[in-house]
Amino acid sequence: MKKVYSDAKAALAGVLKDGMLICCGGFGLCGIPETLIKAIQESGVKNLTVVSNNAGVDGAGLGLLLETRQVKKMISSYVGENKLFAQQYLAGELEIEFNPQGTLAERIRAGGAGIPAFYTRTGAGTDIAKGKEEREFDGDRYIMERGIVADLSVVHAWMGDHEGNLVYRKTARNFNPMMATAGKVTVAEVEHLVRPGEIDPDHIITPGVYVKRIIHVPNAVKHIEQRTVRKRVPAAATGEEV
Repeated sequence: MKKVYSDAKAALAGVLKDGMLICCGGFGLCGIPETLIKAIQESGVKNLTVVSNNAGVDGAGLGLLLETRQVKKMISSYVGENKLFAQQYLAGELEIEFNPQGTLAERIRAGGAGIPAFYTRTGAGTDIAKGKEEREFDGDRYIMERGIVADLSVVHAWMGDHEGNLVYRKTARNFNPMMATAGKVTVAEVEHLVRPGEIDPDHIITPGVYVKRIIHVPNAVKHIEQRTVRKRVPAAATGEEV
């Protein structure tokens, strides 16, 4: 089965459709499948439900899909970096399903593992529990959360081979591994594409069985959401050159 495609548009051909549910890897702008997000934007599909830790930022990441109003609903845990998101939500133009971050991660992992639902104490007795089944275990209240299975998962990996085996690098690992398992179709963009056998099996994080399509993005841009630097100290104050 050929998994490597020439570009993002080709990799998403025949997969995208209006009203679908998409899992999108990344945390903030770290480890996001930016090339695939742009291809989704250019496709013009609409009324999307997007599962992501966040909604990107204004002008980058999933913020691009908000600009073109292709997203109907977000299932997220943190959206504080996007002003456009806030504007659309407050205007009633965008639905939001907030999840505690650990619950969101477990809903995605459960979906990928074939677990339709699970119980958690997180959110019990709060607004998060409204409308959800509750049970008591060992004297504590738990609420039931549903696993998430996406029509499409888009992820970003540091390295991948032609069989779809993926390796993530450092904090870019974040939500990508579980989202790769939770999609009926998973498309991955990889920075370093190698031949089968060139990745140490002990280093593989996502086995290729989960990945249907791959594109090579050798020059991926690494965005920084909020750049924080230390103020320069005048040389006269330290007696050293700065």
